[in-house]
Amino acid sequence: MWHDIRDAVRGAEHDYTEGAIGRAIFLLAVPMVLEMSMESIFAVVDAYYVGRLGPAAVATIGLTESLMVVIYTVAMGLSIGVTATVSRRIGEKDADGAARAAIQGLLLGLFLSLVLGVTGAIFTPELLALMGADAEVLRMGTGFTRLSLGTSSAVFLLFLINAAFRGAGDAAVAMRVLVLGNAINIVLAPCLIFGVGPFPRLGLEGAAVATVTGRGVGFLWALWHLHGGAGNLRVHRRHVRVEPDTMMHIATLSGWGTVQVALSSMSWIALVRLIATFGATAVAGYTIAIRVLLFALMPAYGVGAAAATMVGQALGAGKPDRAEQAVWAAARINMLVLGLTGVLFWFTAPTLVGWFSDVSAVREVGVNGLRTMSLGFPLYALGMVLEQSFNGAGDTRTPSWMNFVVFWLVQLPLAWYMSQRTSLAWRGVFVAVVGAYTALAVLSAVFFRRGAWKQRTV
Repeated sequence: MWHDIRDAVRGAEHDYTEGAIGRAIFLLAVPMVLEMSMESIFAVVDAYYVGRLGPAAVATIGLTESLMVVIYTVAMGLSIGVTATVSRRIGEKDADGAARAAIQGLLLGLFLSLVLGVTGAIFTPELLALMGADAEVLRMGTGFTRLSLGTSSAVFLLFLINAAFRGAGDAAVAMRVLVLGNAINIVLAPCLIFGVGPFPRLGLEGAAVATVTGRGVGFLWALWHLHGGAGNLRVHRRHVRVEPDTMMHIATLSGWGTVQVALSSMSWIALVRLIATFGATAVAGYTIAIRVLLFALMPAYGVGAAAATMVGQALGAGKPDRAEQAVWAAARINMLVLGLTGVLFWFTAPTLVGWFSDVSAVREVGVNGLRTMSLGFPLYALGMVLEQSFNGAGDTRTPSWMNFVVFWLVQLPLAWYMSQRTSLAWRGVFVAVVGAYTALAVLSAVFFRRGAWKQRTV
């Protein structure tokens, strides 16, 4: 066990198309879980320090994250295409094709992120008002939101380059990138928010500066490793050129991936809009609950990402049965781990939420939300792994239809009815989330068992 943990963290070379499936998943999942934990720590660190600035500041973080969801959506959609293509080429033993796919994905991502970032920065006040921000949030948060949106290329490109590393099976590299980025953010955030030592007191804007600095440095280090490091994915100078055919192939594959993520993420924006009808205090409590929730779900997403890589590489090697076995093994692991996390969250919710706010009304919303949503963790763990496995196979259309049903035909109507037409009020939004978890688990299991994903070409 310790030998495997050491190999997983160090990123020891391994052929994931051969050998024991359990060990292969373990070697991929450990660094991916740690990587996703680092991703969620970015959000938790900001919320922790910003919570000291009051409910309006926390509400600003929540509304800004909801706007950033648009950028995350495109980045994650493109990442799905990059991971699927790179993993399939690695499974086919085509290292040159994998490197070309990674570069074309990054070039396409650079263009898209600049367009989205500039547009968001220009229309920041209007976007915040559209999300239901009150006068205090607009006064306090416009600078933070504009800075976050305007510098979003850093997070966009970091998503893509880590997706390429994961697809290649170099998950330890992606993990180290986020460890570095987090270390920088953890040190800089309090210094820039509160003006510690020689640093200026930037308040809420300081959190944005610290985050973009950490992510930016992390991306530059990843870019260096992509060219000069060891591993399955290595880019040389001959790969750094525009290849319209390869870029179009990735864009086409990512199109449904973007729709898939958009259907999910836009529904969460609608949930924030529903919560906003109950005031800034409710938004602040909801934001804290979601931040803590992400801390649990992002590592679970790492297990799903491991399954996606296994599927892509196994199909590339012509081993669909191995791909299916890997998915069910990963699903069992994820359900166990996330189920235990849900039990932990139920008992520790007051303490966890209390770390971020000492306002009793905010804590009430956060504790209730965290406890309610944790009830559905095992079901979400199953659905998450199965959904990502479709993506690893290059079948991005099926999860898109599932997300439409789950989030737009189940979660949103249920959330609206229970929050606006029953005595549950804001509590109804959290109950609807559990309903969506259940629907996702059932639908994904039905479509996965049909096996059409095994026939996809990438």
